[in-house]
Amino acid sequence: MSAQLDFAAPTTLGRTGLRVGRLGLGCSFGISRESCLRAFDSGVNYFFWGSVRTEGMAQAIRELAPRHRDELVVVVQCYVRFPSLLRRSVEGGLKALGVERADVLLLGWYDSAPSERILESVEQLRARGLYGHLGLSTHHRPLVAQMCRDESIGVFHVRYNAAHPGAEQQVFSSLPSVDPPGIVSFTNTCWGQLLDPSRMPAGESCPPAEDCYRFALSQPSVDVAVCGPKNEDELSSALLALRRGPLDPEEMLKMRRIGQHIRETRRVTDRLNPLG
Repeated sequence: MSAQLDFAAPTTLGRTGLRVGRLGLGCSFGISRESCLRAFDSGVNYFFWGSVRTEGMAQAIRELAPRHRDELVVVVQCYVRFPSLLRRSVEGGLKALGVERADVLLLGWYDSAPSERILESVEQLRARGLYGHLGLSTHHRPLVAQMCRDESIGVFHVRYNAAHPGAEQQVFSSLPSVDPPGIVSFTNTCWGQLLDPSRMPAGESCPPAEDCYRFALSQPSVDVAVCGPKNEDELSSALLALRRGPLDPEEMLKMRRIGQHIRETRRVTDRLNPLG
């Protein structure tokens, strides 16, 4: 759990002991090799190799690993639910990245606890030295509260943003005060809705993207906020969060007003278009 709110300084990723920059980098939107290298030079070392495995991040990790492997935190995500396919997915990911092991093997999108077969399979991968720490990604927040004391799971990826603040009650308040898991937030911009001028409350200006990451990182339980930039401009905006630090009270209130408005208008839309 984050011991301080200096976003420019690394923190420890919960019980894993890994030292991580406060901003994580996802590859799903096609970030380039050059942008990945720039992010690393700016203090970003949590490289999230997700379900859409684009080549830019792979190139960057292959270039960085020979000299900076101890500084990199390589996260390989796997969505498959069959043990044999899981093994192939992990081995294929490591081969593409040119590394022998992942620092975190992230089991993707679980709304209930992984099956015993999956847990046995990932333990076999751990025994072979293919990853260091097990992580779990979920949209079902009560699952984190249920499993956060399971010491075999070192990291949880959870949805958290100004429009989806439920983790404050359902996740963060449940974390153990001693030896907690690492917490990584995703969908920090609410799939871009927090940056869409058409979704703002009347009279409210649109926040810059960095304020979405600052919102997540201002929560002391969040160790890393993952960004998924598709170009240099989006990366630059995300990196500003590290320099600007926590939201001040006025900025926080603004983000919560915008988030509440988006949440309430989405509920209306869902009622009017139940199949949409």
